Amino acid sequence: MNKVLILVIVTFFVSCNVSKTKQKGVIDISSDYLKEKLFYLASDALKGRKTGSPETRIAARYIENEFKSLGVKPYFSSRNGNDVFSTYYNGFEISSNKETVKGFNIVGLLEGKDKNLKKEYIILGAHYDHIGELTAVNGDSIANGANDNAAGTSAVLAMAKYFAEAKNNKRSILFVLFSGEEMGLKGSTHLSKTLKKDGLDLYTMINFEMIGIPMKDRGYNAYLSGYDLSNMADKINEITTTKTIGLLPKAKSFNLFKRSDNYPFYRDFKVPSQTISTFDFENYDYYHHVDDEAELMDYTFMASLLNEIKPAIVHFANTPTKEIKMYE
Repeated sequence: MNKVLILVIVTFFVSCNVSKTKQKGVIDISSDYLKEKLFYLASDALKGRKTGSPETRIAARYIENEFKSLGVKPYFSSRNGNDVFSTYYNGFEISSNKETVKGFNIVGLLEGKDKNLKKEYIILGAHYDHIGELTAVNGDSIANGANDNAAGTSAVLAMAKYFAEAKNNKRSILFVLFSGEEMGLKGSTHLSKTLKKDGLDLYTMINFEMIGIPMKDRGYNAYLSGYDLSNMADKINEITTTKTIGLLPKAKSFNLFKRSDNYPFYRDFKVPSQTISTFDFENYDYYHHVDDEAELMDYTFMASLLNEIKPAIVHFANTPTKEIKMYE
């Protein structure tokens, strides 16, 4: 065999191995994964996932099973007589003059890989409940809640899948899906108080809300509620090296910072707790509407946005010190 042919063969195999190594090291969030999760959560079978409904329990079990399949552990423990068992469920009640509604937050844990930093926690959250059924429009009464907020729920599950596979978090991460958001942040309020009482060392909370549709002509890909309350947006943009996060004026004028599940954690822990969203009041007409359907979501955009944000969350999970700071 001549030397030229040997060189060609060696070069070919080296190239293949390098390519395989690169592919092995890259774990992308896929649009197919997001679509699969979102289509199920926003399906007619779940009837709009109203807090306390049987369908919301089905959604909770779906999330629980996904955590189990990913190797994300239950965060809580519970006691039944002398037996102690682990659970993903953090239950709460919402009482009114008419009824008492039972809800469940679903909380999964990936423990950090560093013996010291694992004592510090990052929360990635979204609410999985919606508003159930409404007055029918063209025969459809189910408010499926695809953008609000099966999109955010799918994002948290996708982040859980990424970190479970990458195993690259020195800090511990809680993946939290809240119920009771649509009834006034009831689930996040309950969980925040529970974790505060337990003495959790919370570094930051990042919430995902309505990210299924891209904005138009904004010059940035998503906005952050409470943009000017911390350096979170600047840090994300620094790490992504692009204008990933911007300031949406309406987010401030409508006080969105206090209207999603990030707020109880800011209130109780006084740490950066903010929501990433792309719903800008102009790019989607079906907020709390029966036409908020899964087939209207832009899954390529969702995957692109999450893959863009992902390195920033990896960075936050691994720095020796807490770089995200409140300005007040």
